[in-house]
Amino acid sequence: MANLVSPIKGFKDLVSGVQESRHNLEEWQFIGRWQFVERIARELLPTYRYGEIRTPVLERTELFSRGIGENTDIVGKEMFSFTARGEREVTMRPENTAGVVRSYVEHKLYTLPGPQKFWYLGPMFRNENVQAGRYRQFHQLGVECFGSDDPRVDAEIIVLATDLLARLGLTGLEVQLNSVGCSECRPAYREALQGFLRQHQEALCENCVTRTEKNPLRVLDCKVETCGPVIRQAPPLSDYLCEACRNHQAGVIRYVESVKLPYVLNPRLVRGLDYYTRTVFEVVSGALGAQNTVLAGGRYNGLVEELGGPSTPAVGWGLGMERLIMLLSKSLVPEEYLDALFMPTTDDAELVAFQLAHQMREAGLRVEVASPGKLGNLFKQAERLRARFGVILGEDELAAKSATVKNLEKREQATVPQLELAGWLKQTQTGELV
Repeated sequence: MANLVSPIKGFKDLVSGVQESRHNLEEWQFIGRWQFVERIARELLPTYRYGEIRTPVLERTELFSRGIGENTDIVGKEMFSFTARGEREVTMRPENTAGVVRSYVEHKLYTLPGPQKFWYLGPMFRNENVQAGRYRQFHQLGVECFGSDDPRVDAEIIVLATDLLARLGLTGLEVQLNSVGCSECRPAYREALQGFLRQHQEALCENCVTRTEKNPLRVLDCKVETCGPVIRQAPPLSDYLCEACRNHQAGVIRYVESVKLPYVLNPRLVRGLDYYTRTVFEVVSGALGAQNTVLAGGRYNGLVEELGGPSTPAVGWGLGMERLIMLLSKSLVPEEYLDALFMPTTDDAELVAFQLAHQMREAGLRVEVASPGKLGNLFKQAERLRARFGVILGEDELAAKSATVKNLEKREQATVPQLELAGWLKQTQTGELV
């Protein structure tokens, strides 16, 4: 039968408990990996005093055009926007910093003692070309810190990023740092870069020719191979930084070096959003090809004011969950399993198994009840479900009010009274029979 409802290109399912259809899915689509990342993040982020924030998926389009920038590729080409009934034009969020800032301003969180620290996790949407680790619905984990212009805060948020990635077992990563200046010094650089790029337009891709006039800093972020030689010859932004921006960057470096965190200065590093000021950074991986950024962020001191709040310094980062999960070692991610499969051989035994399974779940154990059948078939089902124990219930066990419990890895078994089964299994989750 033909598939009449196929998924939209660039949108993917995340799936739990699938065994026999693994060949139909990419590794990152198995939700056990996502849950692993979320657990580590939820354990780590509170130690840096970050609290969770959840913002709407749908926002007014104006929020992103003002916050991200009219001349960015995101606003100009990639947003999913439409006119809602009775509303102005709305957009499915392409990133979440603008939404967090909107919430910060709306609820006057700037009146609370600072700095205010938030983290989020959720889906974002961009109508862009599908590529490895990036889809039209993708997911970001991010952090935002408001209320401090101290370079120590920039360094702390970078250390937080590397701390998280290290706890996830990632290696071979590189931290890249740069400063994109501020409203005082960046105009002079923009003019110098624009003049340089105009002299080399014949060597630039079509997009970069357009960017030269609208947003020349974005040319430095181009990944088109033919643009590389021009970008490498472009004047470095560091030559145009004002004294305040130089001092800020030196402060960030001093704190980063104080904890012996390796980094490289990348004078060509910019970000694709207009709101960044001073510090920008990326964590890149050699295992992802040309689109190699795992995590990126920086400072955006003017965005709160741009969106209607008081002048408030801020800094943050976001990471793409799909790309991150592609890098995770399988050995670090817990496989899905069952503590026990109840294996009844009669209808009466199935009823008892149903009752006992309820008790097991109340004790926090993962269990499943099979339909009555022959033991050979039931053991095959236990293997498919990755059950640690098989709990056999037949006529003999019902008569004795017991259960035969088999360690399916060691092929050992024990007879356990039904009333003691929950406690017995709880004590032997490691697989050792007692």
